[in-house]
Amino acid sequence: MNPVGPSPVPQTAALRALAENCLGQDCPRCAALVCPGWESVPSTFDISALALVGTLVNPDIEDPTLEEYHPDGTHGWSAQAPIAPAYYPYNRCTVWACTACAKVFLRYTEYGGYYVDERIRAVNPALIVDEAAGVVR
Repeated sequence: MNPVGPSPVPQTAALRALAENCLGQDCPRCAALVCPGWESVPSTFDISALALVGTLVNPDIEDPTLEEYHPDGTHGWSAQAPIAPAYYPYNRCTVWACTACAKVFLRYTEYGGYYVDERIRAVNPALIVDEAAGVVR
C-alpha cells in the first residue's frame, strides 16, 4: 500500500483508492472494529492488527482547523458524515489498514480536559469528499 500524501487533492484520491481496494472484505482480525462513524478504540482490541499506512496531516499547516465539514446536516459522530481530509478531525488523522484484509481505518487522538481517547473510523470510500472541488466523488 502506498502512503497517503500530505496535500489535499492527492491525499483524497489516495485514501479513496486504498479504501476501494478492500470493499466487501472483512476478517476476524478487525471484526471488533464496527465503526462506520467515530468510536473509541475498544480497550480489548489488539492494535497490532493494524499497520500504519500514512497520514492525512498536512506538514505545511502548523495549526490545522478545528472546523468540521457537514454540508448535509450530519454531525461528528454520524455514520454518514463526510470524510473531508482538510477538516477536523480528519486533518489530524493517521491512516491504518488491517494486516489481514487491508480494510482501511482512520485514527486520531481526542484530548479532553481530563482524558485522552483514541478514536477510530472505518473508511467508506463513498463518503470521501474532495472538499477542494466541493464535490463527492
